[in-house]
Amino acid sequence: MTAETTAPGTTAEQHVGSDLLARRYATLGRHSPLFYNTPLELVSGNGVWLTDAQGRTYLDGYNNVPHVGHANPVVADAVSAQLRTINLHTRYLNSRVVEYAEALLATFDGDLERVFFVNSGSEANELALRLARQHTGHTGVLVTDFNYHGNTITLAEMTTGLTTREPLGAHVRALHIPDVIGASDEQELLERSLAEVDAAIASLQETGHGVSAFLFDPLFSTEGLLHTPAGYVEGVATRVKAAGGLVIADEVQSGFGRIGTSMWGHQMFELTPDLVTMGKPMANGHPVGAVVTTEELLDEFGRHNMYFNTFAGSPVSSAAGLAVLQVMHEENLMARAAELGEHIGARLHDIAEADPHVRAARGRGLFFGLEFIAPDGGRRTAADLTKALVEDLRERGVLISRIGPHDNVLKMRPPLVFTREHADLLLEQLDAALHTLPR
Repeated sequence: MTAETTAPGTTAEQHVGSDLLARRYATLGRHSPLFYNTPLELVSGNGVWLTDAQGRTYLDGYNNVPHVGHANPVVADAVSAQLRTINLHTRYLNSRVVEYAEALLATFDGDLERVFFVNSGSEANELALRLARQHTGHTGVLVTDFNYHGNTITLAEMTTGLTTREPLGAHVRALHIPDVIGASDEQELLERSLAEVDAAIASLQETGHGVSAFLFDPLFSTEGLLHTPAGYVEGVATRVKAAGGLVIADEVQSGFGRIGTSMWGHQMFELTPDLVTMGKPMANGHPVGAVVTTEELLDEFGRHNMYFNTFAGSPVSSAAGLAVLQVMHEENLMARAAELGEHIGARLHDIAEADPHVRAARGRGLFFGLEFIAPDGGRRTAADLTKALVEDLRERGVLISRIGPHDNVLKMRPPLVFTREHADLLLEQLDAALHTLPR
């Protein structure tokens, strides 16, 4: 459950104006998380706007699933037309599926020229880890110490950023990711952090697990949008490769042009991963995921496994994915993310300089945030500030969230069809909310 959700027994039941919450509890149970103290019932969306059951509209500064906007007509029309034509699995030939595979792979560099289609980011990461295990003959995995990569049992044993009953697997080592913000000596931080990586790899080897993979989100978003020292990610990748492991870039949050400067988050670094996983934004809400990899790894896996997936990579899924890429190209959304990211980043840095509650501006492109500290300088208690701001902005008609080990980083990750006008409205309302905090 994320920190801004509503737990059972709170005042939410007293405020929802219908029996919908009770019906949800009676069917989905009381442990399915909900945002906000008073749950928000949304009934429609258009572009970057959402409308609730009472007819109020909200600016969506949070959701990356509608990558090219809520109810995008190009995507909706493509899905509808394909549904009215044919929709079967990939054990039959269909040109739409191949067209999407070609278009998607054209966005990658180097030897990343083959794709497995799946249904979600969780399934993509599960498959990538399976490929890594079979290729390397090892089981050991390096992750970060505040991560979320999915909800399968394999991934639950690697999750450190959400509550799971499964303990951290004996074959897993969690790395503390260094952050240059506030560091007095970046080189010393880099060397110390890479020494921790060396120790983790040695531990996996000594216990007989070996190293199969390093699984990471290039933006380190769940971790709080950390700014790693120059050379850190490359250093981890080099060490993993030397130990016989593979590098898996989880692009569910950082991919598809969100960072603005490149299509994929891993392209921020001087490395090419062995496997790239993706999900949420691929088809604007239609359930699609993928693992992009090399010809060698795909063929090796295929020789030893009969792998197919009934719903993955269907003509309808492919039509939706193609439509997303079409809108991104026609509306130049990656370049817009870069331009808006600079504008927003400059404003956030100004806020960080002026506001005693803000430690730093974070993020890049259209994934950005503010890290908060409490008046006593403590980060953990700053969670109260971010929670209050998320609730305040909801009342002002802007939806955002929060992240990080201490829930002290505001999380803003809007659809890519955001414009300068939308960004300025979000920043204006954020500034107003900040001025309500005690000075």
